[in-house]
Amino acid sequence: MAEKRDLYEVLGIGENATPDEIKKAYRQKARKLHPDVNRDDPNAADKFKEVSDAYEILSDAQKKEMYDRFGHAAFDNSRSGGNGAGGFGGFDFGDMGGGFGDIFDLIFGSSSSGARRRNGPQRGADREVKMEVNFEDAIFGMEKTIELNRVEHCGHCGGSGAEPGSKINTCPQCNGSGQTRVVQSTPFGRFETVNTCNKCHGEGKTVEKPCSSCKGTGKVRKARKIEITIPAGIDHGSRLRIQREGEIGANGGPNGDLYIIVLVRSHSHLKREGYNLIKNLEIDFVQAALGDDIEIDVLGGMKQKISIPEGTQPGDVITLKGKGIPHLNSSHYGDLKINIKVKIPTRLNKRQKELLENFHGGGETKPANKKGIIDKFKDAMG
Repeated sequence: MAEKRDLYEVLGIGENATPDEIKKAYRQKARKLHPDVNRDDPNAADKFKEVSDAYEILSDAQKKEMYDRFGHAAFDNSRSGGNGAGGFGGFDFGDMGGGFGDIFDLIFGSSSSGARRRNGPQRGADREVKMEVNFEDAIFGMEKTIELNRVEHCGHCGGSGAEPGSKINTCPQCNGSGQTRVVQSTPFGRFETVNTCNKCHGEGKTVEKPCSSCKGTGKVRKARKIEITIPAGIDHGSRLRIQREGEIGANGGPNGDLYIIVLVRSHSHLKREGYNLIKNLEIDFVQAALGDDIEIDVLGGMKQKISIPEGTQPGDVITLKGKGIPHLNSSHYGDLKINIKVKIPTRLNKRQKELLENFHGGGETKPANKKGIIDKFKDAMG
């Protein structure tokens, strides 16, 4: 038999982890290793069971104390035959600081409560799905329908596992309790352990005729359409939680949750910085010098009028307040910031050159060693 791994290593936590940290680590591991998420891994079920077993022990204060003292041997019932009056599986009861009854109450009592917990209602596993949306859909918000394949209760038998009209009987092996009890005789007396019934698998019932649709499991895998609301202003990598749309629970337990990871596609001429929109705008040097009123393209094919002030310089930023991205769950908006880039012409005709030179020199002839306005613009733009 392969050596069992350290339970703290299985959950990826330290020995001083708090109950909340243990629960959080278990949920992360269970979501990652669930067999339905890792259908191509033949060992997925064993890995998931290893994590579940580790959580069952470390989440129980008494079991955790036993494990911290004796490791896996504390839960190995095969050792219960004892090694004589002075020990139990190689351990000295005197080290416990209590009577023999304490150690057996801890081991067998906690085992019984663990079995009851496994047979009670269990919450279903969470699911995680990635969804790509367009830049503008993330800004304005949208409604989207996704299709999710998951395990659900069989519609033919209502989740009972029995063919409609056939009988559902009380399990004859456990008498409907879902548990079986094993009595062991030891040098210290008779002790009783509780295990999940292997005939009904803890259900407490057996079916006369298994459901023809689900083969008696009570569960089927099917595609389900789910409506998703993408809130206006959502950012790349945001996580949406859809309650009770994950995997179904066991023994009447609630469904898990569905988490949507939103991936926002890039835009052709806009960028996002927080709740601000960033746009680069190229104008010519005449517009920069004299100013101008122009229209620019923004979101959704809409136009926005802006004024270019006289004397605008390369690198100046024009800010339009409240024309950016809506804050989530708020009436506030970010800004639209327009970065100005001035385009310098590279080819001018003779008349254009004369006009520029006259403007630059006030009508005087340019000295041979003096740069003209075109040269200065070129120098300014690097």
